[in-house]
Amino acid sequence: MAAMTVIVVPVFNAAEETRRCLAALQNTISDRQAVIVIDDASTQAEIPALMETLPDHWVRVRNESNVGFVGTANLGMALASPGNVIVLNSDTQVTSGWLEAMLECAESDPDIASITPLSNNAEIASIPEFCQANPWPADPERWARACAESGPGEYPEVPTGVGFCMFLRRRCLDAIGSFDESAFGRGYGEENDWCMRAIEAGWRHVLCDKAYVAHAGNASFGPLGLKPGGQAMDRLLQRHPRYLEQVQAFIQRDPMRSRRERILACFQALDPGDSPLDASA
Repeated sequence: MAAMTVIVVPVFNAAEETRRCLAALQNTISDRQAVIVIDDASTQAEIPALMETLPDHWVRVRNESNVGFVGTANLGMALASPGNVIVLNSDTQVTSGWLEAMLECAESDPDIASITPLSNNAEIASIPEFCQANPWPADPERWARACAESGPGEYPEVPTGVGFCMFLRRRCLDAIGSFDESAFGRGYGEENDWCMRAIEAGWRHVLCDKAYVAHAGNASFGPLGLKPGGQAMDRLLQRHPRYLEQVQAFIQRDPMRSRRERILACFQALDPGDSPLDASA
């Protein structure tokens, strides 16, 4: 029997993006799906009010003080035990079939530690332009259909997951631990470090090329000035000296090229009016 998977949504301010995220989530999952939403001591008054509107069976938590993304995500992982976890940023918009596609991917190989869906803004998981912060899509559902209808899942292996929306297998969490809050407490680099540790322990990471999740990027935890590079990157490279080399090798190999081309062709052939859901409306 497949292990339960719990969706964890860390929240810090960004009320409009968070409202869009949670509305889309509610519209794309079953009433039986376990969800934990954690407010990391938001200062916007809209956030507590928004939390009160969530379904009764969703677990709602508010941190007494702001601990940052990593600590909030780790709390969610602990509360989700013994289930697998999907950490979902609050500046995302999930689409129809996203969860089913990711869970099907997880079932394809028990040695998969993490799964990242495709997105407009997700570095090595970005489409249509690879490794680019593509604009927010006018029609996320059209992109989702294109991903789903462009062929069977290939699930290319990647050197690291991307933390905007990432499945983490409980057995791997139990084996190597959660994110390293002491080293990456305020955010950036925590998922890369975790993925490197998982690889060293014999696990693997993949993209789910049949799932699509739109991502704004830096809408909630971003204003704290947490940007790629700097001390977090230095710490990451001290621990994993070959990290950038492995990422660059993946970029040069670009195993998703033909799949991206098929997805784009499928997207262009679809009727925009066929999209069943638009949570931004």
